[in-house]
Amino acid sequence: MIHPMTELRLVSDDIGYGVFATEFIPQGTIVYVQDPLEIVVSSVEYTLLNVQMQQMVEKYSYISSLGDRILSWDFGKYVNHRCDCNTMSTGWGFEIALRDIRQGEEITDDYGLFNLEYDMPVSCGCNRCRKFVRRNDIDMHYRAWDEKIQHAMARVMRVEQPLLSVIDADVWASVTAFSQGRAPYISVMELKHEPCEEKMMVS
Repeated sequence: MIHPMTELRLVSDDIGYGVFATEFIPQGTIVYVQDPLEIVVSSVEYTLLNVQMQQMVEKYSYISSLGDRILSWDFGKYVNHRCDCNTMSTGWGFEIALRDIRQGEEITDDYGLFNLEYDMPVSCGCNRCRKFVRRNDIDMHYRAWDEKIQHAMARVMRVEQPLLSVIDADVWASVTAFSQGRAPYISVMELKHEPCEEKMMVS
């Protein structure tokens, strides 16, 4: 579920639609949660779809650490990538605002955390554009991403959280414990999907 103070707008004919803030969203606000209504497509179910359906699922979903494709039931699936994104997925599974998001500003995240199965060219127009979102981005950038997230997490208990009611109770307990210094930070490396064959090779 995407933050309620957002709306779907056409960005451009080339990019298509994007998600925009309808009100000020402060740093530390949780902007997306995988709620029970999200569509979960397993790797087996994905292979049974026809090519057209596979293309639609691939375009609008992300791959979880378990290898499932998560397809948002609301317009959260239209959030676009930027290399200098203002929100990011966390090791707790939700996305958080890395900085204050102004009213009317587009909400963006980094597809490098989505377990892409191929390198995807991007042209987000920012000064730090990587030109490609690569399959190994999480290995290359997790330290920098973790630093940004920890900076935002410092405010997670001090700002209003409209999505709190749909956050898993155990997840929120872990966030609370971390905020109080009673539990460690959970790295974005927890989001990484490692196929079974890779795990078998390691073991």
